[in-house]
Amino acid sequence: MKKILLFIALISLLASCQELPVTETDKAVPMYPDYTDITIPVNIAPLNFLLRNNADGVKVIANGTELYSGSDNKVTFDMDEWKDFTQENAGKTVDVKVMAQEDGKWVGYKSFKWQIVKDSLDSYLTYRLIEPDYEVFNNLQIRQRCVENFDESALCDHNLVNNSCMNCHIVGNQNPDLSMMYVRGKNGGAVLNKDGKLRKLDLKKDDMISASVYGGFNHTGRYFVFSSNIIIPAFHAQGSKRLEVYDKKSDVYVADLDNNFIFTRHNLCDSTVLETFPTFSPDGKYIYFCSAKRVKLPEDIKKLKYSLCRTDFNESNGKIGQKVDTLLNANIESVPGTCSKRSVCHPRVSPDGKYILYTVADYGTFPIWHREADLQMMNIKTGQIDTLAIVNSNRSDTYHSWSSNSRWFVFASKRDDGLYGKPYFCYIDRDGKAHKPFVLPQSSPDFYDMNLKSFNIPELSKGKIPFNAVDVQRLMEKDAEKFK
Repeated sequence: MKKILLFIALISLLASCQELPVTETDKAVPMYPDYTDITIPVNIAPLNFLLRNNADGVKVIANGTELYSGSDNKVTFDMDEWKDFTQENAGKTVDVKVMAQEDGKWVGYKSFKWQIVKDSLDSYLTYRLIEPDYEVFNNLQIRQRCVENFDESALCDHNLVNNSCMNCHIVGNQNPDLSMMYVRGKNGGAVLNKDGKLRKLDLKKDDMISASVYGGFNHTGRYFVFSSNIIIPAFHAQGSKRLEVYDKKSDVYVADLDNNFIFTRHNLCDSTVLETFPTFSPDGKYIYFCSAKRVKLPEDIKKLKYSLCRTDFNESNGKIGQKVDTLLNANIESVPGTCSKRSVCHPRVSPDGKYILYTVADYGTFPIWHREADLQMMNIKTGQIDTLAIVNSNRSDTYHSWSSNSRWFVFASKRDDGLYGKPYFCYIDRDGKAHKPFVLPQSSPDFYDMNLKSFNIPELSKGKIPFNAVDVQRLMEKDAEKFK
């Protein structure tokens, strides 16, 4: 009956415009980006797209009602109409039909569905825009974008900080008033945004091998756990592989941001192993990190495999536990078909404490140029692992973060061309099931065809981060706070 009513509605609509006949086809709509059969949050910006054909016009029909009509192959929804549409259909599944005018005739493509869920996505996304170049960079910025519309602004610009690189940004607990990023080079330092104040920190003591690299906040914002790494870039001779990045040395430390004090324990800075990618659990009781036995580098790079580990942490006195638990051992096939002796990177715990999302690759510590890099999700209580088949592609999928409600995560994927990472969103329903991901919508439907930069390290926040690139420029002129 639904199909009959939809067909009648389509016929009536087209007849009124005197644009009949319509030729129906079972072919999938040649849409880019691919927004077919996806789950979207009620607060997402319009899913603008284009058709990969020579269409002279296009119509989008949602549940029998025209949502868009245009005279070329690009679909750009009206913002207000889109917001009304998503609000009216929140909690519902919508049938979507796309028709294109081709050579004076209308073609009706195979319909698809949008499931519009009431679980909102955190409203802001922060990322580093960077060219996939190995020696130079131009117009490097850390930017934030409102996912509910297309507003975007710069948090840091390399032109304003002595052409320095900036990286390793992190939003603490999805809180826009708690974040960290690192500006390298002359007069550089860690930029701490906390409670409306910007601080420039020198997170390195004399006995440390480097300043902070990868890190994360505890839930109060007092403690910041981070790695100290000596990072070596190496280039592959084979054309099929590009860049390899590995750690010559790495240790894990905790910074007390209230008292400017850095500390660690032997199980986080063992000279016989490499420790990196630390993060706190949402309740602050654990530090998760990755650990690998040392191998001869770069000769034995393919033997370098990181396991997922955890140690206790006491927030009341700042004590690190003595015991290290290995949750996933990369050197044994503990869970067939999941870890399977693959290297684990970038663990991130969901805010509700139920899941750990991480990247696996065949080897190494920097998987963004590994085609085989995939995301996996572990149920912390049961240890069960979801290989996220519906999420991963045949290109690199990594650099992920959670939304504050634990219903969404964002990740960077090179699935389109293998060069440029784009931010994709995935819905995790209340049963822990992952849904087909979709790319961040843009105001211009052909944006991704024209874009020549990667969205590096996408981080979600519940609101707008309250500083800009000029604020960081002024901060870099000040001396950094020392830690003991």
